[in-house]
Amino acid sequence: MMPLQLTIRRAQPADIPQIVAIERIAFIDPWDENTLRESLDYYPYTFFVARYNEDLAGFVAAGFEDTGEELYGHIMNLAVAPEYQRRGIGRHLIRRLEREFLLAGVSAIQLEVRVTNTGAQEFYRRLGYREIFQIACYYANGEDALIMMKRFRF
Repeated sequence: MMPLQLTIRRAQPADIPQIVAIERIAFIDPWDENTLRESLDYYPYTFFVARYNEDLAGFVAAGFEDTGEELYGHIMNLAVAPEYQRRGIGRHLIRRLEREFLLAGVSAIQLEVRVTNTGAQEFYRRLGYREIFQIACYYANGEDALIMMKRFRF
């Protein structure tokens, strides 16, 4: 029997249909296929997929924000298919993304998470992200977002 193997690599256009399928299962208001394709086109170096053996098990889509004073990474979307959750795949995706951001010279990474998604908040806390502030009515259904950030020390 072949051992299970996890591979993290940059996303490719051919991955989008599987990414869309995971997105639809994972989120209340999922991104559509066009938005995912545009994200891959715009940020090809910070959009990664996790393959668990032959299956696409998860993905992370991120970009850059330049304030003129600092360059930040921005995690826009992270999802792992339900059957592959709790196997460290999300953590591996974030770690790979963080390495890419460090190489690009970002000083911090930020993300938004629903205030009701305490599981995701705890996941990010374990990876070193901290709550910064809250944005009222951020999501389409009126739910607030918690902004979390991880700073890098140089």
